[in-house]
Amino acid sequence: MTPSADSSITYHVPEALRRQGPPSQVPALRHRFINRSAELAVLDRQLDRDTEPSHVDVRVLAGPPGVGKSALAHYWAHAHQTRERFSDGRLYVDFAALRRHTDAGTDVTEAVGHCLRSLGVADALLPPSLGERTALFRDRTSGLRLLLVLDDVSAPAQVRALIPNGPGSAVLATSMSRLGELSLDGAHPLPLEPLTEAAGLLLLTDRCGEERVNADPEAAKKVVSLCSGLPVALQVAAARLVNDPRLTLGALAAELLDDGRRLSALSVGGESPVSAVLDSAYRQLPDDMAHGYRLLGWIPGPSFDAATAAAALGRDLESAQVLLDVLDDMSLLELTEDRRYRFHGLVRLHARDRADAEEQSGTRLTVTERVLTHYLVLTALADHSVRADRLRVADPRGVTAGRPDPFAAQNGPRPLDWLEAERANIMAVLRAADDPSLHTPGWQLAESFTVLFLHHRHLGDWRESLELGARYAAAAVSPAAEARLRSLLSRPLLDIGEHDRAHRELSSAISCAEIADEPVLLASVLEFSGRYWDRFDPDRAVAAYRRSMELNTRGREPRGAAIAAFFLGRALDARGDHDQALGTLRQARADLLSLPAPDRRMAARATAALGRALDNLGRTSEAVPPLREAARTLEQLEAYAYEAEALLDLVTIAERPGHDRSTLRDDLTRAVTIHADMGSPLTESLRERLRSLEGPSPGSSAC
Repeated sequence: MTPSADSSITYHVPEALRRQGPPSQVPALRHRFINRSAELAVLDRQLDRDTEPSHVDVRVLAGPPGVGKSALAHYWAHAHQTRERFSDGRLYVDFAALRRHTDAGTDVTEAVGHCLRSLGVADALLPPSLGERTALFRDRTSGLRLLLVLDDVSAPAQVRALIPNGPGSAVLATSMSRLGELSLDGAHPLPLEPLTEAAGLLLLTDRCGEERVNADPEAAKKVVSLCSGLPVALQVAAARLVNDPRLTLGALAAELLDDGRRLSALSVGGESPVSAVLDSAYRQLPDDMAHGYRLLGWIPGPSFDAATAAAALGRDLESAQVLLDVLDDMSLLELTEDRRYRFHGLVRLHARDRADAEEQSGTRLTVTERVLTHYLVLTALADHSVRADRLRVADPRGVTAGRPDPFAAQNGPRPLDWLEAERANIMAVLRAADDPSLHTPGWQLAESFTVLFLHHRHLGDWRESLELGARYAAAAVSPAAEARLRSLLSRPLLDIGEHDRAHRELSSAISCAEIADEPVLLASVLEFSGRYWDRFDPDRAVAAYRRSMELNTRGREPRGAAIAAFFLGRALDARGDHDQALGTLRQARADLLSLPAPDRRMAARATAALGRALDNLGRTSEAVPPLREAARTLEQLEAYAYEAEALLDLVTIAERPGHDRSTLRDDLTRAVTIHADMGSPLTESLRERLRSLEGPSPGSSAC
């Protein structure tokens, strides 16, 4: 009873009901916790070291949305060793919930107030200001051994205000951001990555049963991959399987394979936990950065650098880098070792989903056009850097005028290295260019891009890039471009054994070249046609190469004429005219080396063909040195397919009785490696040839 100013009136204020003993507020898990043994060991080691604590340990579990940060923190907080160590209580603050229910900037004040109430401070005694509450919190926690679990922290200030004052206490914060500024307060980051395939399978098995996973292990692996290793997504996938016994892992994997449906497929009973955690992260972005996040989701390809991001955004490099740094710090982007950025798989789909919902119609096409132009400029410059006088239908000056050339700069990237590193991205850009407004730059990109495949034979990508380019050229009604691209397409088709298709493409290319009425272009198409006839009719091949030489000479294209002469020499050799072939090949090699910009690559191929012709004349001892010289030069020039061709000639010679076998195994092993990297259909037969090698070990000679 409490007396009032009027002693005749009294009232009773009951104390708020409060749990007796130390507070225990961290939510318990509703599923069995598995995986993360390495991270748990790191947290436990800190406890083991603190036998005589002198400080407060602060840890930040950082990682992308849905990676399992909260689950790990909650599990560790409830472990027996943790409960014993923090005998004065385990407090919990969910900043995501506070952001939803408090005004901007007041979440920290409310969080400190919540912790003070949990420590026995009545509402009436709570100071109004954050500074006063923080001071009171330090006073109340002095001498206590507490654990504070702070979920979904978005700013360092939220942690700093809640660092208790009792040595031996600890703060475990979860955040998408690394909160690097907290290192000044002694905090230690503990990054959390998506689950590996093995760990994801373990979680899936635990949730939906070993029998279900073992029934289709490959589909299970696909589900783990399509869930990007995120536990929140795998939990939903498992729940769908548990709720619907008729749903197979294969059917679920097929459903998730559709990028446009994957996020909606990861929902149960109308709830989408995956979208919820991604939306929570998205809402933390300021408007301009949320806009940038959406546009970056539309970049074709698995990764991008800062320059590509700037192109997609239509911004300068500096402002694009600011956005990338923020998204990287928030674990929405991942920075790779080669300074490229990539979205975590489901995050990219979320960015695209938000862009489809919030951006204006036509914005996606604008982003694609910007990125296509960016890659077209750089690929054209790389192509020109490798060989300036190569035949092209597109005039590179039309797209590169006024653009800085990174490949000409001191310490700039090597053009083939850059093209190789960007191969997957350029392929994605080509696939995305299927719009009438993009067809012309699309075929131009495919034409420039083929310079990579002339050196590094990725046959699948080469074929697809030229199929796309030829289709875009036809749609753009450019017969010259269509002729060029279809004739180039015959090359990978012949290499993979699709001879009839190659013949059809060459027939179309000849028709297009005749319509274009460009003699040098027709000469090039005829040269490609000769390569087809090399396999079936040497006489027709010889005729095609001679006609190509005539047209190139008439068109004042000395390099084209020299290349046609090289192929003519090879065709003569194949026809049995070995002496005539030697003369033609020697002249072709001399002409290639006497060009204003000597063509060492084609000259090396002519050298190899000379060795082949000498061997066909029975002058094998004279044949080996030029073949070896050609193989070495072609390797140096990264013309690996032709290096393998020369090596296989050397292998064939070494396999004959009485010939030196000292390099046989090494040469064949190198050729197998090259064909495997190309995706060549000859790979398995060459491997079998390598396995069947018998006789003396390397380094000895057969007598």
